[in-house]
Amino acid sequence: MRHFGHVPPTVRKNLFHQEPCEFTAGSSARVLSAALGATLYSPATRATLAGDVLKQARRGVTSMVLCLEDSIDDAEVVAAEANLVHQFAGLDDRGEEVPLLFVRVRDPLQIPDLVQRLGASARLLCGFVLPKFTEERGMGFLEALTAAESASGRRLFAMPVLESPELLHLETRAETLAGIARTVEKYRERILALRLGVTDFCSAYGLRRSPDMTAYDVKIVAGVIADVVNVLGRADGSGFTITGPVWEYFRLQERMFKPQLRRSPFLEGRAEELRTALIEHDLDGLLREIELDRANGLLGKTCIHPTHVMPVHALSVVSHEEFSDAQDILRPERGGGGVLRSAYTNKMNEVKPHRAWAERTLLRAEVFGVAAEDVGFVDLLTAGLAE
Repeated sequence: MRHFGHVPPTVRKNLFHQEPCEFTAGSSARVLSAALGATLYSPATRATLAGDVLKQARRGVTSMVLCLEDSIDDAEVVAAEANLVHQFAGLDDRGEEVPLLFVRVRDPLQIPDLVQRLGASARLLCGFVLPKFTEERGMGFLEALTAAESASGRRLFAMPVLESPELLHLETRAETLAGIARTVEKYRERILALRLGVTDFCSAYGLRRSPDMTAYDVKIVAGVIADVVNVLGRADGSGFTITGPVWEYFRLQERMFKPQLRRSPFLEGRAEELRTALIEHDLDGLLREIELDRANGLLGKTCIHPTHVMPVHALSVVSHEEFSDAQDILRPERGGGGVLRSAYTNKMNEVKPHRAWAERTLLRAEVFGVAAEDVGFVDLLTAGLAE
């Protein structure tokens, strides 16, 4: 699979200076952690789950979480597990390409049990999402994951969700973060990414942000995100990929754009029209939050609606200007440092301070591609939504 792989090759050729790379569930953790993109959640109770997974894959979704935790009622867990096993078997029988698939579990014992029950179809499973992760809770989950991996002979990744009250509350935050850091470091080879549970953070104080506000406008939440990145997102080799929080609003209906998008994969002067429509349908806040995610060191995003996927992916593509700057900074002859004017002649690039940024940018360029010089976000979004 690849990002924008659902877009016709002739269109992709015009969109990208450097096209996104291909990857599979067997690719390196370095590539997969960056390539998660918009991770779409779906309740494991859905009777049409296998068909839904394949439909979303055809629309450009590259990672999904099938949820056995908060998205379903406590009384539905047993039936949801049985449905999950049934749907995986159906996916395996159809033999089509699927996104990176993860299961969000409630307790550690579900991990080896589900892997055993999945049987041969476990080959489609990339790993597990571990809720309300702390040092105390996390060790049990990761030990169960290790046991399931050993028993099945398959590589399985973990994506802990950082959402516990201990992490939110100021008096326990530093100790909780230190414990999480110890735990994920011990199991580093199995940790694909860390996910932020901002809805749970807001819940602890009876808060809910409006569609006009990003997570960064809620100061209690912004403080936690900053501290998580400070401890767990460092660029010195000790950090992990940390993904952006969920956006809860989804009034936009893709269908309203389809007749216009079929005329051309490019906008031809309709950029402002589409921007206005996006704002009117509550995606202006999402777009601002995605930009702030990246500015604060996060990559990828938890999504609960398919209409959020392409905005996340379109804004993850590296611009030609960013790519040019990153390449200049990382040229071998620049190893000694120094300052140089950018090729776009609008900024100064400092080789040593900007090196870590440049390395992260080139990894993003590898998995999401580099836009052609005259291609912007709206062009990418329009091409991604068109069928």
